[in-house]
Amino acid sequence: MKPNRIRAIALATMTLTAAIAQASSHREAPFITTVPKVDASDFYMFRSYEPGRSEHVTLIANYLPLQDAYGGPNYFAMDPNALYEIHVDNDGDAREDISFQFRFRNTLAGGGAGVSLNIGGKSVGIPLVQAGTVAKVRDANLQLAETFTVGVMRGDRRKGSAQMLTGAGGATHFDKPVDNIGVKTIPNYAAYAAQHVHTVNIPGCSQPARLFVGQRQDAFAVNLGTIFDLVNAPVGVITDATLIGAAPNTLADKNVTTLALEVHRSCLKSSEQGDDVIGAWTTASLRQARVLDGTPPSGHQTTEKAGGAWVQVSRLGMPLVNEVVIGLKDKDKFNASKPSGDGQFIDYVTNPTLPALLEIALAAPGIAPTNFPRNDLVTTFLTGIKGVNQQKQVTPSEMLRLNTAIAPVAFAQQNRLGIVGNILAGGSDNAGFPNGRRPKDDVVDIALVAVMGGLCMANGNNDALGFGAACKPSAVPLGATAFKLHDAVDQAVVPLLPGFPYLNTPLPGSR
Repeated sequence: MKPNRIRAIALATMTLTAAIAQASSHREAPFITTVPKVDASDFYMFRSYEPGRSEHVTLIANYLPLQDAYGGPNYFAMDPNALYEIHVDNDGDAREDISFQFRFRNTLAGGGAGVSLNIGGKSVGIPLVQAGTVAKVRDANLQLAETFTVGVMRGDRRKGSAQMLTGAGGATHFDKPVDNIGVKTIPNYAAYAAQHVHTVNIPGCSQPARLFVGQRQDAFAVNLGTIFDLVNAPVGVITDATLIGAAPNTLADKNVTTLALEVHRSCLKSSEQGDDVIGAWTTASLRQARVLDGTPPSGHQTTEKAGGAWVQVSRLGMPLVNEVVIGLKDKDKFNASKPSGDGQFIDYVTNPTLPALLEIALAAPGIAPTNFPRNDLVTTFLTGIKGVNQQKQVTPSEMLRLNTAIAPVAFAQQNRLGIVGNILAGGSDNAGFPNGRRPKDDVVDIALVAVMGGLCMANGNNDALGFGAACKPSAVPLGATAFKLHDAVDQAVVPLLPGFPYLNTPLPGSR
């Protein structure tokens, strides 16, 4: 291959990575940038690989991305006027069968009076959320109490009534830890946060579940700043598989807020369908009417009065669809949509524009796959892979799909490239992306391989992955080179916990 051709391919790949760098879902659509508290950044679903918990499925929805650890004095409380949900489709009809609904409440101590100090004979409220060292749940030194409820709705998310998850003593309100202010305020944040892992009962489920909501270190890794600076990186790096960790992870100093729920897999499957595969996604909704109070009363944590129907403003299942598949004009529309209506977006998947745009922008014709319609992407994003994570009866729709019958793989043995890496290595790890998604799965690199036709190469001549006859090696100009693509940031080295809630302790505001 000629040197200028190699350079064109490398540059094209790096530019593609620039678009994928918004993955999983940080600020992916115009409207969501205005309401970061309801911006879903990542969604994970996997068989729990913590020892002794393999019969459970962990669902993790991350919100409010790009948190700086030093973001005081108010930090990153969740929106009490929002509805955060995790939906599960267990019969393949692209409609939710189970929805876990999270609502938040943020209150000041003393019934809204807050914490005061005697200043010159007058009781004056303090400006910080803490008045001293914090070590336990509902610590007396915390001025702000963050609590939440979780309801489970079966069937349509807006019809009927939700039953509440309950904890010790039948409690329906759960405590959320304050964000990691710093080591002086919270000397042992890991121990403090661990007190907020709740054992809960889910109505209709005979097995207890585990629940945690709180700040975590962002587990997503990407070469973000460099890529958006007009691909300001060496062109020879991202096609060299030995350099997967050549660049620093620009999200390494960021935190997120995690909604984590671990549920026995029998409670997520459909007993009627007898299908081990489930699909899931997360959404956030706001009230249709939002009015600002020009004279907010003392003691309230918001100046907003909200009412009317819920309006969905964020949606996230697979970690790349709204970023690099959906056109800019429809990004807000996609965030407001449901999987059952995904037929309106089908052309974005079957005939993706990004590879063609790269050819035009870089004057490098012939590097894009030509297997139209792109059934390899339809399988990856809309149906699941037959024999792996495709439901018995499936309506093509965008969501994360997991075969709950595939046993988890211990963290140390997980292939960071999921099923793609399993194919390359000839291994036995089918428990990773796109069969669900684990925190270790390098979805940026996997997506690079998929978008540039790498899964077609893995498909082979016998159509092993069900992509259709059009998906053949001759339709993938990059050929085996597609397997070597990466963004020079290694997802596998991001620090994680060995068990629930799996995402690492958040970075402190001071050390």
